[in-house]
Amino acid sequence: MTNIEQKLWGFCHILRHDGMNYGDYIDQLTFLLFLKMAEEKGHDIPQQWSWAKLKEKSGTELIEFYQDLLRKLGKEKGILGEIFLEAQSRFNNPVNLKKLIQLIDELEWSSLGIDVKAAAYEGLLEKAASEGKKGAGQFFTPRILIQAIVRVMKPNPLKDKEFTIHDPAAGTGGFLVEAYEWLIEQTNQGAKIPREDWSRLKQKTYSGTELVQQPRRLALMNLYLHGIHDGIYLGDSISEPASEKKYSCILTNPPFGTKGSGQAPHREDFIIETSNKQLNFLQHCMTILKSGGRCAIVLPDNVLFEEHAASQVIKNLMEDCNLHTVMRLPNGTFTPYSQGVKANVLFFTKGVKTEKVWIYDNRTNIEGVTKKDRPLTPEHFAEFEKAFGSDPNGLNQRTPTERFKCFKRKEIEDRNYNLDIFWLKDDSLDDGELETPEEIIKNIRNSQEKIAGYLDEIEKVLNNGN
Repeated sequence: MTNIEQKLWGFCHILRHDGMNYGDYIDQLTFLLFLKMAEEKGHDIPQQWSWAKLKEKSGTELIEFYQDLLRKLGKEKGILGEIFLEAQSRFNNPVNLKKLIQLIDELEWSSLGIDVKAAAYEGLLEKAASEGKKGAGQFFTPRILIQAIVRVMKPNPLKDKEFTIHDPAAGTGGFLVEAYEWLIEQTNQGAKIPREDWSRLKQKTYSGTELVQQPRRLALMNLYLHGIHDGIYLGDSISEPASEKKYSCILTNPPFGTKGSGQAPHREDFIIETSNKQLNFLQHCMTILKSGGRCAIVLPDNVLFEEHAASQVIKNLMEDCNLHTVMRLPNGTFTPYSQGVKANVLFFTKGVKTEKVWIYDNRTNIEGVTKKDRPLTPEHFAEFEKAFGSDPNGLNQRTPTERFKCFKRKEIEDRNYNLDIFWLKDDSLDDGELETPEEIIKNIRNSQEKIAGYLDEIEKVLNNGN
């Protein structure tokens, strides 16, 4: 995939001379990739607007045909119409459009065995991030981490006809696609799935919500190319009132940071009122999860363990759910988007109080992840998966190890529900190893955000001097 990303990135520079900005290029690239892959997979695209018809055109006729294609497909019913809703061509020079079509047509994309459009899209975002370019504020959960989470969560909708899988921060649909791919793999490429279950799997099982239109389009494309016709709702998961629908399994990585989260949402179902997006996503997941449903959510250290509202949210979580496992992720997991971010995955089941929490330290004395020299690999999570065990609810017999420890609820209560628990000696401290400048800057910003949160709370108490 790396060579393909480099080709696409190289062509991006050409398109900039055609007056496109970075976001425009990504849109046009993904529209064309989708059309090519839909043809490869034999999906039902109207013949007159197919990839085969598009690549026949050239010159001014090509520009006009591409504009008409986007407009007509945007009027189709169902998920196809949503994918191309309000889609517009940004090409002015037919030579550039023809070059991109030829580049895409050279490869059999569906045979690469990966989530191509998301990989190309995210690969380009990584390239932009590493070069310090704007537009890379979005960053995505590494596929290797997603796959590890899916393997321990075992989201199997064949065991329950009401089983549903949801991601309230869907991005490009990575969690949903990997959950579906896991099911296909477990059922001998779908051969063991009863015929009567296919319609339910394709239309009523996998869904999500996404705030930003561009990644939502990609999520819809990814699901469509897998034959999944459930929707990705365009909206704000934490600001809008929660729907009455509940889900059996939630897999999610809500956006990090506090940008755009200046006010606390007014939600009756939120016990703690806070402007912190991640804590609100955690509360949202607790709301929309069915009783007996399970959740895996990625959350950063500074939000979960240090925020003043966090202790109350964790207390409520442990009262209403069984928070059975926490995994501390390796440093650099989200390289190159934000190398200094320290994050964790929380695993919990709704409807049973937490009596003990197992914490797996997958960070201390583990070399940080880098893009080139030490990339994230399945080996980073192999021992965790083994320690987690076969029960997706974390109820199997577990064995403590050097990295895997059990803490009783009373111990966590005595810590004011602070789960930032260390027991391994960090050898790097003895070596005098210092944080990188990026990590120092990130810590300073986190402190500033906490101070702002404290001041907001003080202003509420003061009540205009009353």
